[in-house]
Formats: sequence, C-alpha cells, structure tokens
Amino acid sequence: MKERKREIDIKAIHGIKIGQTENVAAGTGCTVILAENGMAAGLDVRGGGPASRESELMNPLAAAQEIHGIVLAGGSAFGLDAAGGVMQYLEEKGVGFDVGVTKVPLVCQADLFDLTVGDMSVRPDKVMGYEACVNAEKGNYRDGCYGAGCGATVGKFAGMDYCMKSGIGSYAVQIGGLQVGAVVAVNALGDIYDWKRGQKIAGLLAEDKCSFRDTVEIMCASTNVVDNKFTGNTTIGVVITNADLKKPALCKIAGMAQDGYARTIRPVHTSADGDSIYAVSAGNIAEKVKADQDLVGTLAAEVMSEAILRAVTSAESAYGFISCKEFYAKQSE
Repeated sequence: MKERKREIDIKAIHGIKIGQTENVAAGTGCTVILAENGMAAGLDVRGGGPASRESELMNPLAAAQEIHGIVLAGGSAFGLDAAGGVMQYLEEKGVGFDVGVTKVPLVCQADLFDLTVGDMSVRPDKVMGYEACVNAEKGNYRDGCYGAGCGATVGKFAGMDYCMKSGIGSYAVQIGGLQVGAVVAVNALGDIYDWKRGQKIAGLLAEDKCSFRDTVEIMCASTNVVDNKFTGNTTIGVVITNADLKKPALCKIAGMAQDGYARTIRPVHTSADGDSIYAVSAGNIAEKVKADQDLVGTLAAEVMSEAILRAVTSAESAYGFISCKEFYAKQSE
C-alpha cells in the first residue's frame, strides 16, 4: 500500500526536546534542541557573516560522531554565551562525552543579529540558555515571536525603518515511519515569498508602508560597490529527522535544505547574512528508520520552506515593526 505524507507537530519527532525563552522587553531570546541520547549532526553555512560555536564538530573528519544540543539565538556573537547554560544543564543531568572526571556536553550554536530591535545591552546568556533547557522539559516550543525569533525581522535592505516583523517557525511531515521537520528563525535581509505561489508575503516596505518594494530590483538599480551593507540579518535553522544517517549524509541534507531558503528568501546567502542550517538524526537506534538520503534531503527543503512561511505568518507586530498578519489585515480594510 502506498504510504501517504502527512503533517505532524515538530515536537512529535522522536529523540528530541525543544524549548525556548525570551526577554520580550529587550527583543531577544534563544531556542534549544536537546538530544540527551545524542544526535548525529551536519551543517551547511552559506551566508557570509555567521556567528557560531563548535561548528567544526559537524565536520565529517571530526572525531565526535554525535552532539547533545543545538542553540539558535539572538544577540549576534554576544549571544553565543547561551550555550554555556545548555552545557551546565546537560552536565547536571550526566549527559555528554565521558572524559572520566565528568561528561562534556557537545553543544553547537548559531546566532542571528537582533541588536537593533530592543535593548542591545541585553543578549542571550548562560542564564537564558539554562532556562530554555528547563522549558524544553515542559515542551514549550511554539511558532511566532518566541525564542530566537523574538527580535527577528525581514526586508532590511533599506534599513530598519522599512522592514517587517518575523519570528521562528516549524513544520514537519511523516511518511510511514520516517519523520522530517524543520525549525527556523527568519531574520533575513531579503524578502519572503510563498514558494508554491511565487507571491511575496513580507519584506521591504514602500515608503508609504502600505505596499512592498522589491529588494532585488532596488539592488539592481546600481552596480556601485557597497562597502558596509546593513548587517542586522541571518536566518538560522535545524532539520530534524529520525532517519538513521551519519555526519556526511547530514551535511549533504543540510545543503539540500538550503534550497528551502532559496525558494522563499530573495536575495539569500548574501555577505550581510549568516544563513546556516544544521541537520540532525535523533532518537535511539531502535527508533531510527532506514530511509533514502535523497528523499530526506528533498523533504528537508520542503519542510524548511514551510517553516519559513510559518515563522513569518505566525509573528505579531512588535517594536514598531508591522507583521504579515497586520499588514494584510490593513489591506483588506
């Protein structure tokens, strides 16, 4: 019998816990994905300005075959402190690589730039990372202006005066026993498009803020070199699957998932973005399923596309930035 693809909740994927916390007043936060039993992981970075931690663990030549946590956060490079709280939490639970005197949790992190949104002096830190882990036990993940998506915005080529509010989003599918999902915090320089219809749904606003301008079109108006582009950007995401895959395959799948970015964000992978995608294989050996690598990668691009749309359409207006929902509500008045 032909198995049908169906949508599932991201939290239904075996072997992971997702939690997040945010400082709403400051406009920043962090989201953690935990796998106490470990998860094989790969990484693909295509933006020119990433802020990251422990990226080399994803190199297929690195000795570690599994990691225990991934952090997505705001705060730019300052926010990388949040991983320390995740390490503390996991060490207290006896989770990590056994070095005899203790267990060292292997935690990777990628950050986006939200310092121009709220209070730039407040960044995700060790306390916030620990709190997000506590919240992961409660399963508090939800789409919208939460966690790493708290201060996310899109359409920033003309500066913050004409951008729109975004957030964090998720989407997951299941075919038979195979599960593939994505979580992504969307903080792009570019505009956001509905990948199935080709219609722009968020991005650079016109000067009257009642319609859109096309970022690529504006970029094409001049070939002059811009030495210091506005750099408050970066889209960061994680593909999560229960397929039994190792680091080399997961690095390839993370690369295929970047097609989801390219379908929905224009322009994407610029020097002013730090666009990064992790791909992880989670769950106990008994829970994992055998699946074709190319199928998983194709589904990864699809769920990433949908998760980006969720991040934008779930966001609420905040910090003076209009959301997709409010923008279209005003259009219909």
